[in-house]
Amino acid sequence: MSRSISILGAGLVGSVLSVLLRKKGYEVTIYERRSDLRTATIGAGRSINLAMSTRGWKALELAGLREAIEAIAIPMTGRYLHQQDGTAAFQPYGKNGEAIYSVSRGELNKKLMDLAEENGVKILFNQTCDQVDLQQNIIHLTDQEGKKHTVSCDLLLGADGAFSALRKSMILQDRTDYQQFYINSGYKELCIPPNPEGTFQMEKNALHIWPRHNFMMIGLPNTDGSFTCTLFFPFEGKPSFKSIQSDEEIMSFFGEHFPDAIPLMPTLLEDYKNNPTSSLVTVKMYPWAYEDKACLIGDAAHAIVPFYGQGMNAGFEDCSELYALLDRHGDDWETVLQAFQANRKPNADAVAELALNNFIEMRDKVADPKFLERKKIEKDLGIRYAGRFNSVYEMVSFSHTPYAFAWNAMAAQDWLLTQIMNAGDYFTNIEQASFLKDLDTWIGTYEQKVNG
Repeated sequence: MSRSISILGAGLVGSVLSVLLRKKGYEVTIYERRSDLRTATIGAGRSINLAMSTRGWKALELAGLREAIEAIAIPMTGRYLHQQDGTAAFQPYGKNGEAIYSVSRGELNKKLMDLAEENGVKILFNQTCDQVDLQQNIIHLTDQEGKKHTVSCDLLLGADGAFSALRKSMILQDRTDYQQFYINSGYKELCIPPNPEGTFQMEKNALHIWPRHNFMMIGLPNTDGSFTCTLFFPFEGKPSFKSIQSDEEIMSFFGEHFPDAIPLMPTLLEDYKNNPTSSLVTVKMYPWAYEDKACLIGDAAHAIVPFYGQGMNAGFEDCSELYALLDRHGDDWETVLQAFQANRKPNADAVAELALNNFIEMRDKVADPKFLERKKIEKDLGIRYAGRFNSVYEMVSFSHTPYAFAWNAMAAQDWLLTQIMNAGDYFTNIEQASFLKDLDTWIGTYEQKVNG
C-alpha cells in the first residue's frame, strides 16, 4: 500500500490518530467539515467538558503529546456532591488519590490540531464529505464555495463522529448491522464564571454534581477559573426542557433544585435561553472495516453517551490499539483492520452499556446513603484484596482493563457487595475472624464469577 492515508474529521480522535500515523511514516491528510476553530468564531453552548483518564493519556503519550495537554488539564480526584438542602460532600474516585482530568473540548481540539500540523499532517477545512464510493475508495467533497470535487484515497479512516459520512456509505453494504438510539434526556451548557480576581468559586479539583433523581447538573473546572456546567434534563414531562421556558419558570426551577448554584451563575437566564438543547445518541455498528480500503474509528464506529467520561478515552484507546497492531503487522492493512474491529467491537459495546448505566448512578444513586456505604466498602476491598478486587469504576477510569471485562465484572461485584452488606455493618464485622473467613470465601467466588 502507498504510504498515504486520508482521514475524515479533524476532531479529537482524527487529530491524535494523524500524529500516530505520521510516526509510522505515513503521509496524512485530514478533511474537516467545519471551519478552523482556531481562527473561526464558534458558537458556544454545545460542549461537555472532557474527563481525560488513563486510556486517553496512553494515546497522548504514544503520540508525544502528553506534556502539552497536561498544561491545559485540571486533576479531579473525586465527585463533589451538592444536595438539594444545600449540604455538600466529597466522594473520592480512587483508593490512592487517583484523578481524572478536566479538559476543555475546544481548547484540547485546538492544541491537537496545532500538534498534528507540527508533525507534518495536512488539514483541509470546510470540506464536507457528501458520500464515499467504497469500491473505488473515492470521497465526494463540497468546499466552502459549494464547489464539488473528488479525492481518490489509498486508505480512508472515518473519524468523523456520531453522524459519520463514511459510516452512512458503509451502512448500505450487505450484511451491515447498524443501530442508533437516543435517551429521553438532552443537555444544555451553562456556566459558573471565575471570581473577579480570576479564582474558582468552587472546589477546583473535583467534578461537581447536583444529583436530582431524573435529572442532574454537573460542573467541570477550566483553566481560566470558570466551570463549564451541563444540565442533563428530560425533553418532555414535568419538569423538562419543554415545561421550563419563561424567565420566571427558569429561576423558580433553579431556585428549588439548585439553590446553591444560583448565586454563582450570573448569566443563568441568558445561557439557558440562548444555548441550544442537544440530544444524546448511542451508535452501534458492525463491521467497521471495508476490505483494506476504509475503516471507522472513535465515535464514527461507537458513539456513546457521556456519563462515564469515556467517549474521548475510548476513541483514544482505539488509536492506541491501531498503533499496536501496526507494530505487529506492518503495512498489512487488511489484517490490521480486521484485527482492530474484532478486538475493539466487544469493548465498544461494553463501554456503551457502562455509560448508560452510569447515567442512572450519577443521577439517582450518588446521594443515597447505601450507595455511599458501598463505595467505601469497595475502596477497602481494593486495598485489602489488592490484585484480586478492583471496583468497576477504577477498572474503567484508572486502568487498561478491557471495557468488556469491566462490564462483565459488574454483576459479580453486585453479588459480592450484596453478601457483604446483608451481613451487617462491614467496618464492624471486619474485626471479626468469622466474618473475615466468610469474606475470603466470597472473594474467591467473586473471582470465579468474573473469570468464568
